[in-house]
Amino acid sequence: MKIMAIDYGDAHTGIAISDRLETLAGFTTVINTRRQEEVVAQIQSLIAEHGVERLVLGYPKNMDGTLGPRAEKCAALGEILQETTGLPLVLWDERRSTVEAHAILFGNGKNGKQRKKIVDAVAASLMLEGYLTRRRLEAEP
Repeated sequence: MKIMAIDYGDAHTGIAISDRLETLAGFTTVINTRRQEEVVAQIQSLIAEHGVERLVLGYPKNMDGTLGPRAEKCAALGEILQETTGLPLVLWDERRSTVEAHAILFGNGKNGKQRKKIVDAVAASLMLEGYLTRRRLEAEP
């Protein structure tokens, strides 16, 4: 099954889509818009194009585990995505995913301008990797 991870942001939304075997992110991109309707429309288009069957939406909790305005905004997007796509959706704790993405890109020699263009896609890939790992562990006898 193909699974899409979504790192929803104010201006940039990172997308990562797994391969059918659920082993790795086979496709990544960034949706560059502040308009929620446009984000939803582009996600719907990617779902159709790639045959996605499940969504994993980043759910940015505070470091102490509490929920803030960003988490509420993501949960609201999750409800819209469930209504418009009919796909199962998982809210995934994404604390530190963007920080880790910046560190990975910096470690690979990407400067600030280069990192800004792709950091959201890398963050979505990290979320997808975590989710796929959890699925494999839960499936083990």
